[in-house]
Amino acid sequence: MNCRFCKKPLTVKFVDLVNSPPSNSFLTEEQLNVPEVYLPLSIFVCDSCYLVQIDEYKKAKEIFNGDYVYFSSYSKSWVEHAKQYVEAMIERFGYNENSFVIEIASNDGYLLQHFKERGVPVLGVEPTKNTANVAILKGIPTFIDYFSTEFANKLSHRKKKANLLVGNNVLAHVPDIDDFVEGLKVALRRDGVITMEFPHLLKLVEDCQFDTIYHEHFSYLSFTTVKKIFEAHALELFDVEETPTHGGSLRIFAKHKKDTNKKISTHVNEMLLKEQAAGMTTMAYYQNFQLRVDDLKYKLLGFLLEQKNSAKKVAAYGAAAKGNTFLNYAGIKGNDLIDFVVDAAPSKQGKFLPGSHIPVFDEEKIKTSRPDYIIILPWNLKEEIMEQLSYVSEWGCQFVVFIPDFKIFNSTITTKAA
Repeated sequence: MNCRFCKKPLTVKFVDLVNSPPSNSFLTEEQLNVPEVYLPLSIFVCDSCYLVQIDEYKKAKEIFNGDYVYFSSYSKSWVEHAKQYVEAMIERFGYNENSFVIEIASNDGYLLQHFKERGVPVLGVEPTKNTANVAILKGIPTFIDYFSTEFANKLSHRKKKANLLVGNNVLAHVPDIDDFVEGLKVALRRDGVITMEFPHLLKLVEDCQFDTIYHEHFSYLSFTTVKKIFEAHALELFDVEETPTHGGSLRIFAKHKKDTNKKISTHVNEMLLKEQAAGMTTMAYYQNFQLRVDDLKYKLLGFLLEQKNSAKKVAAYGAAAKGNTFLNYAGIKGNDLIDFVVDAAPSKQGKFLPGSHIPVFDEEKIKTSRPDYIIILPWNLKEEIMEQLSYVSEWGCQFVVFIPDFKIFNSTITTKAA
């Protein structure tokens, strides 16, 4: 296996989560009797460019083909984050009815709907048909396709280059990051702006967010490495922001290198120095992550066994991909330790988690079952979820998170205190 950016052989393993089914391959009851496909989940780090990456064990077109279970609009906080982004971009760059905004991996139109409301022409590019159709029903023009250099050339020939090219949580999802970034260059107008948001590798390591590792994420990105990749395609990063989404993300701003109208923010050098100070440009930084991951696995198993021995009922909230990574690495099978999981997405309800086969229900199941503990699997949304489920205090139920640290929250605690 070679680095997908600098093409050098990969010899250093960052973490090994052994084998796991694809994290969003939810099962119907009939499929429980069919053998599941398990794929290696071993992550390597390049000792030259420091790109952390997984081999393409499952092709992207297999992962994002057919019915996709993740709809962005089901998270109120994420939709609000998108709305605030749109307002900030319009205020900063003055986008209006004469501008053109393209979002890559536009999902169900959760973001572009806000530009549309402000009268800004938009176009979505989304490979999953069922989510794209939801966007189309909202009146958002959407191509059901994968973004690539070839696709970008088609846009260019149709004179559909972007003033603003947006990609949230997509840069880590592309197996050929070189081709993808070249496509960004092709699809961007001469004075245009690219913004990309992605989980920050620094936060993944600092907070042991190993559950964000799954087959859909081909790369785990630092600002330093992304800067090198963009520069290799004559694109220049001129600003960067830290956001709290997904446990800590970066929003980068890029332009054509020949575009001299945009000043390079001091934030760029500050972020480079921050990563350097943390040690991200040394191989020592990527050592011992496995030991920290295993410690969290043992804490989960210890907690579940303790509750089982005490005849306590444990449920989980959020049939998230990250939760599936955690449960599968811990070896959870069946619902003897975790009775059920609840999720707001109808596309997941009535199905079973991949690997662990825990059944997924709607929120009513919490009210009728009255669990003693609810493990919040999408820990990055814990405040939103605890507020939503605050009524469980009626029977003394407590919330549990394991990342970044194992904590038990009393359900009567206020969101701010949490």
